[in-house]
Amino acid sequence: MNNVETFDVVVVGGGFAGLTAARELTRQGATVLILEARDRIGGRTWVDKRLGRDLEIGGTWVHWTQPHVWAELTRYGLETTPSPEPERAFWWADGRRHEGGPDELLGLIAQTNEEFVQDSRKYFPEPFRPLARDDFKAIDDVSVQERIREQFPAGGTRDILESFWALNFNGPLDNAALTQALRWVALTNGDWAVNFEACATYKIVGGTAALAAAILADSGAGIEYGFTVETISDDAAFVNIRGADGRNVRARTAIVTIPLPALAAVDFEPPLPSAKAEGSRFGQVSKGAKVWFRLRGKHAPFVALGGADWPLNFFQVEYTLDGDTIAVGFGPDASKIDVEDPVAVQAQLARLVPAVEVVAVASHNWVDDPLSGETWPMHRAGFLSTYLPAMQAAHGLVLFAGSDIANGWCGFIDGAIESGMSAARDAASLLALHNS
Repeated sequence: MNNVETFDVVVVGGGFAGLTAARELTRQGATVLILEARDRIGGRTWVDKRLGRDLEIGGTWVHWTQPHVWAELTRYGLETTPSPEPERAFWWADGRRHEGGPDELLGLIAQTNEEFVQDSRKYFPEPFRPLARDDFKAIDDVSVQERIREQFPAGGTRDILESFWALNFNGPLDNAALTQALRWVALTNGDWAVNFEACATYKIVGGTAALAAAILADSGAGIEYGFTVETISDDAAFVNIRGADGRNVRARTAIVTIPLPALAAVDFEPPLPSAKAEGSRFGQVSKGAKVWFRLRGKHAPFVALGGADWPLNFFQVEYTLDGDTIAVGFGPDASKIDVEDPVAVQAQLARLVPAVEVVAVASHNWVDDPLSGETWPMHRAGFLSTYLPAMQAAHGLVLFAGSDIANGWCGFIDGAIESGMSAARDAASLLALHNS
């Protein structure tokens, strides 16, 4: 190992958790190298030029109820801009299509959702400390679908509620954790409408890429692109990291920020404890799709909510461009639709929105991407009590971070930043011990 460069900290992954951890540590004087398998930073956020303009292919929206990301926007002087206010709404309920105003659709969601989430603060009185009390363990094995069907009779309002939560989880509800839904809403003091606003309303001017670039530049950390980590070994003095292409680096401590489904591709020595290995395999329920599509002509902004089991169950207009309209759609199961096929996307949209023509589409299959294996992370039933503590724990000199295992806004940029800050603090403590 004499010719292997040594750093204080090696950060595996250049998403928001890794970038934040690197910045916090370099500010304390540590030497930090980021290893990023892709040719860009940002992880599951990605601004790319598609359909004639820059589009967020992955994570997009932020909100002032998310304290960590809002602090970063303030730090770097970045602004936000709202998505257009919808003028029309379309939805599927009782086996048929409906049309009305956006407030009517929100009112229908509220009829059941307010009752569904009413216990959010009961189980999570301190939302950024979800494990602080044990009350939630009584319901941690309950799925969202199970609880909805216990609480509400079959019918149109239940159809709408199930589709709404399939959208939020970006996956099927039969294994979606009720605790995940409740802790999410607890973050906005139990107000589901504010929570929904946080999910899909305010975008960063310049895109998520502007924030990622600002954090990286501020850190001054080194970064190696195209470095796919194959092996991480801890000999109790240093962490040795080998890439798939034979490159090697070592550090006094390492922070691993890759998503849980991708963790199994890395060999750890000593092996990960069984709870960590099982937790990464247990994974998340988010196996859905996100697709941008261009509609011929100008259309008034609309929002549309289909069936919970549709290949695409949610649509909203975002932009106009050269006389056309650009909208975004989501679905709970990426395997059920080819989102690169305009005809397939058109078929789903036409079930709700009349007289529109999809002329082009743009997407990325995050589920099939070996570096992600999921879209935004949303826990399975049982994950919170059984696996989250194990996934957050250090493994010798190796620490873990990421939106997947955040305490607060799990599944959001805010959660990634929060987790990266916590890992940086722990890494600084390990470095202090190493140097003592």
